[in-house]
Amino acid sequence: MPSFLEITSDKLNRIVGTPNAPMIIDVRNDEDFAADPRLIPGSVRRDYRNVTEWAEGLDGPCVVLCQKGQKLGHGVAAHLRAVGKAAEVLEGGFEAWRASKVALVPEEKLPPRDSHGRTVWVTRSRPKIDRIACPWLIRRFVDPSAVFLFVPAAEVAAVADRFNAAPFDIEDIFWSHRGELCTFDVMVEEFGLGTEPMLRLATIVRGADTSRPELALEVPGLLAASLGLSRMFNDDLEQLNAGMTVYDAFYRWCRDATEETHNWPNPRKA
Repeated sequence: MPSFLEITSDKLNRIVGTPNAPMIIDVRNDEDFAADPRLIPGSVRRDYRNVTEWAEGLDGPCVVLCQKGQKLGHGVAAHLRAVGKAAEVLEGGFEAWRASKVALVPEEKLPPRDSHGRTVWVTRSRPKIDRIACPWLIRRFVDPSAVFLFVPAAEVAAVADRFNAAPFDIEDIFWSHRGELCTFDVMVEEFGLGTEPMLRLATIVRGADTSRPELALEVPGLLAASLGLSRMFNDDLEQLNAGMTVYDAFYRWCRDATEETHNWPNPRKA
């Protein structure tokens, strides 16, 4: 039974990936992280020894995790609360999360971070489906502070090289279509996020992105919403911000509401 200063893996797993998820701070020491260099989805690594330097810059509630949910986690959380931040500790730490058999993101798959600790990604401008779905996945489950650059298609490779950004959803690169899979499928697989709800969402995205409406009944709905958004916004980043809500809704339907139906008005009696 966790104390009021702790949160269980099950409870945290329910809110990971949602718009109101807390900031998850991984303070495992270097030795423990090297033994298993994977991250809880959406988490960021911080050095517990420098907590007084980075604590003030945090926004919103936090969940802190160390290897076992003991001294490092509770010490950092106490420091955060001392400067007015809401902070809990993951009960049992990384070991408890790993034992629960839920998603973990391989750190080696992440691109280099910039001077502010953010991953930077670049793709073609005027996004429709994959180029909104992939940023949603990254922001919600990989790097909440990720930066996305939308540039002319001919400039993606050069911008990626000059600005140390990871290109995605263009031809002949790692983060792109593979056979029948779209880029979203590839990211779900490579980042170890293949839960049942996420795979259901990936099928819908693939159907909309590759013109295969037969893959799922929801495909035409996502396609219509995506094309509508692309005509509502001239600014790609404004479109991305609006699209985040669309994918939040589709993901929650895939996770929690596939069996629910709309039952009003009631069928007339014979």
